[in-house]
Parts: sequence; C-alpha cells; structure tokens
Amino acid sequence: MAERHAISCFVTGTDTGVGKTLVSAALLHALARHHTRVVGMKPVAAGTTLVQGIEANDDVLALRAASTFSVPAALDNPVLLPDAVSPHIAAARAGLRINIAHIVACHRQLAQLADAVVVEGAGGFLVPLSPLETGADLAQALGLPVVLVVGLRLGCLNHALLTLEAIRARGLSLAGWVANHVDPAMLAQDDNLDFLQQRLGAPLLANVAHQNAPDARTLTIKLPPTWQQTLR
Repeated sequence: MAERHAISCFVTGTDTGVGKTLVSAALLHALARHHTRVVGMKPVAAGTTLVQGIEANDDVLALRAASTFSVPAALDNPVLLPDAVSPHIAAARAGLRINIAHIVACHRQLAQLADAVVVEGAGGFLVPLSPLETGADLAQALGLPVVLVVGLRLGCLNHALLTLEAIRARGLSLAGWVANHVDPAMLAQDDNLDFLQQRLGAPLLANVAHQNAPDARTLTIKLPPTWQQTLR
C-alpha cells in the first residue's frame, strides 16, 4: 500500500493568547471541506483541568473537536504538562524533558493516518521547551510551512516582524498569516493591518474581528487556490 502523504502546517503566534487555537481549529474546519481525514496536533500543552475525572488541556480538546477523526492521545498531544507556565518550567516541575525527536515521530505517524494535519505550537515561536531548545527548534525539526497568528494590539508590528525573521532564520517558509483583533480599543488598526500585508509577504488567510466568545466554526479562512500545494 502506498504511503499517505498528508499536507501539514505549523501554527505559531506573535505571543501567547493571540488566538492560535482558534485559528488552528478554523484551519481544520476549512481543510475538512477538501479532505476527509483532518486532524489537529498540540505537541506540547501546558495547563490542565479535570474533565470527567481525566486531566485535559483546553487547547487539545478544541483541536480534537475540530478534527474529523480520533487518534490516540499519545499522538495528537505527546507532551501534556499540568502547570500553565512556560513549557520548560512546566516540564521541569513534572520531572520531564521534552523530546523533539519523539514529537517529530508522532507527527510522522499522524501524517500517515491523515490527509491533513494542523500542528499548533505553544506560546510564541521562541518559547523555551528546555534550557537549550525552543519552539523554533521544534518547528525546524518538523520542517513544516508556518502560519502566523498576529494579535493586533500595541506592539504587534515589532512582534510580527521579529517572528518573521525567526521563521526565515530557521529556513522555514511563511505559508500565510491571520490578523486577530484581540484589542478592540487599539488605535489605527487598519493602518497596522495594511503595514503587515505589505511586509509579511504571505497570504492573509483571515482578518478576525474582535469577539467576546469566538467560535472557530464561524471563522472564515480563505485558502488560496495554490496554498495547499505549499503545504506538501
């Protein structure tokens, strides 16, 4: 039997709390319109709550809800850490070390099961995973095109351009980006959006208006006709 070749992307953000999970889930819904077997992956999740007596992470649950089929938890969330702090601190508290090679192997297995895989990173692109490794090292090891979620608020231009430089420095491509209006009181939002469209050099997949209770199912992701070829 021929090996399955899933399309895949790595979702990162200009910071934590900018809507990576919302966008990742929306991407899953968008991809599900073109593919049967679509699955999300949260390689490293920090922070759990009890759900029906089982420790679970909200981001992981959201990605599972947006996926079209289920996989073992060890594949779509290889590292689950109890404390909602930086992954390297959460891992140290749990007596664990995050193994990037193991995460890459899990993604490879998912890519053999699925038609499309959306991988959501933790925090910002350079979030520490250990004293020496960061989320950028993970993204580089996976070798996937990157989707950048920009939280539109004061300082976002600097954060977006720094993240773009870090992505390119790892030899990765920016497949697209999403503007998420996380601060409704931000001044000159349109001017900031125009600047980013000129400088990021990648398709704007969505311009997300501020919502008190955002729902990934109602978020429109515009996939350019050739975009999926970029992810192969």
